[in-house]
Amino acid sequence: MKLLFVASIPLEFSHLRRPADEVRTVANGAGAHRAAAGIDEALTSFRPDVMVSMGFCGALDPSLKIAEIVVGTTVFAGERAFPAEPPITSAAHRSGPICTADHIVGTAEEKKKLYSSGRIAVEMEAAGVAQRAQKLGVPFFCIKSVTDLADETLANDFNVVLRSDGRFDTIKLLASSLRHPWVRLPELVRLQRRCALAARSLGEFIANCRF
Repeated sequence: MKLLFVASIPLEFSHLRRPADEVRTVANGAGAHRAAAGIDEALTSFRPDVMVSMGFCGALDPSLKIAEIVVGTTVFAGERAFPAEPPITSAAHRSGPICTADHIVGTAEEKKKLYSSGRIAVEMEAAGVAQRAQKLGVPFFCIKSVTDLADETLANDFNVVLRSDGRFDTIKLLASSLRHPWVRLPELVRLQRRCALAARSLGEFIANCRF
């Protein structure tokens, strides 16, 4: 089977193992439009049987924990809704509607508002993947792993350091963090550890999935 996995950064693929399948990965930066553009480029030389939006997400449901797997049942982006297939697996996970945002949702207040609309997690790429899967007529799956909790407000403003190419300006982020080092630098270290845990849980979960 030919599988196309789409995320925002290569770290999200770091534990991905599908030795029995032909796999292509796309990490074209944050945002649905970046994901769609990356897929368009990949499709010039690769025709997948399945598309999977995978990567990190923020929890909206307060019961979700760090590195817990969330399988999207529907991806909402504005007024649009895209159904997602459930993978066949016995591995533990949560299922529910996911929101694709056009920015990094970093405050507990905004997370609470999104949760009140029925979404359980938020991310930035899945809607772009869903659109391309729908256009190509192939099954779409959405598998995410939690890196920040519903009741957390991020001390660092990641939106101001997100470049137009969907990448984070690390120099600008570090400079910003140094203005409030006792709060912002520990958060960056904590997020790095969480991302490592989330990447591992993603790889382990997907290794036990049938698409």
